[in-house]
Amino acid sequence: MDFLPQEIIRRKRDGLELSDAEIAFFVQGITSETISEGQIGAFAMATYFQNMSMKERTALTKGMRDSGTVLDWQSLNLNGPVVDKHSTGGVGDMVSLTLGPIVAACGGYVPMITGRGLGHTGGTLDKFDAIPGYTTVPDNELFRKTVKEIGVAIIGQTGDLAPADKRFYGIRDVTSTVESVPLITASILAKKLAAGLDALVMDVKTGSGAFMQELSQAQELAQSIVHVANNAQVKTSALITDMDQLLAASAGNAVEMVDAVKYLRGELNNPRLHEVTVALCAEMLTLSGLAASNKEAREKVNQVIANGAAAEKFGKMVAMLGGPIDFVENYQTHLPQATIVRPVFAKNSGIITHIDTRQVGLSVVELGGGRRRADDKIDYSVGLSEVGILGQHVDAQTPIATIHAKSEQDFAHASEMLHAAISVGEQQPKINNEVLDTIRYD
Repeated sequence: MDFLPQEIIRRKRDGLELSDAEIAFFVQGITSETISEGQIGAFAMATYFQNMSMKERTALTKGMRDSGTVLDWQSLNLNGPVVDKHSTGGVGDMVSLTLGPIVAACGGYVPMITGRGLGHTGGTLDKFDAIPGYTTVPDNELFRKTVKEIGVAIIGQTGDLAPADKRFYGIRDVTSTVESVPLITASILAKKLAAGLDALVMDVKTGSGAFMQELSQAQELAQSIVHVANNAQVKTSALITDMDQLLAASAGNAVEMVDAVKYLRGELNNPRLHEVTVALCAEMLTLSGLAASNKEAREKVNQVIANGAAAEKFGKMVAMLGGPIDFVENYQTHLPQATIVRPVFAKNSGIITHIDTRQVGLSVVELGGGRRRADDKIDYSVGLSEVGILGQHVDAQTPIATIHAKSEQDFAHASEMLHAAISVGEQQPKINNEVLDTIRYD
């Protein structure tokens, strides 16, 4: 059935619920470009102000999912569930690097299609680009072969997955309609559901370094995603995790990759990172039926880290996707290193009382480790390591961070930004739990 795009926009503008057929028609028009940018912008603005019911959100998500290829894993006869995790983005959030291999070592198959960083948040794909030879955009045959044989492949989005979302998001970006929960829900899920998953776990960040800074905002988004994904027949739950400080002690590309390998090798003791990683992995295992309880799932996760099985999966994935075959053993010889690696100290001794995590992330961008625009080139060697945590005592011997920079000028600028972002005083700060809430489908 044909509809008039302007009538669909008018109905949404007036707060009426759109039918599945109207939404499917509009999404098809976005994909085929028979609907103009102006009409898409008007539809996005109408949705921004009038919201969408869960029924509408589900129809929009399914329409955008079906606008391109939807992966099907049945022909590979996998002997376990296809499962993935998605994060709304944070600073020092290197969980994806380790989670995929951990879940694969526990019997899951993880076709993780991920993105690059933009703004203050780092991108998983950029971190893998720091590995020489690693192919972040393999052909479909190599992608499927890696998933089947290793159990995990972490790659970039192919052009034929949810193409409607690519065009829609670009227009939302320039019409100030990004911050709409129904549109964010559809944008995230269209790509993830096109990956042909049996189960999905969302990591929705909240706090000073998160897109959703308020807990209530994060809960609203998590509930929307969980409801819509389950209505689209993909078992989904969400953890809401704290981003009032860095998750790991590093932020950047090569520096986070170093910490990821150390973590998988059992050489990195970071309680915050470990708790979020284990919590997300355990949720994936229980949701997909690989573990009968959260307790059993956590035991499995800790076991494959301790016995080296997860590190082995990581190494095999890197090798199969074109990286060095000895990467896990000799990562230091393969990753780029910054010209200047030097600590920065607080201006006075005391306790770290507050961290503006977004500003810490932006200091990495200023160093050259992130993008202001989508086409910016990245310096993979720069970033921060050994970043302090809330409540930590700092003084002339204990730095607030170590800066990895390419020049003295960059080092000085990053130092200024860190001094402004990390407050030092005497008052013990409130420290949130790593996992603030869990949203499951009723």
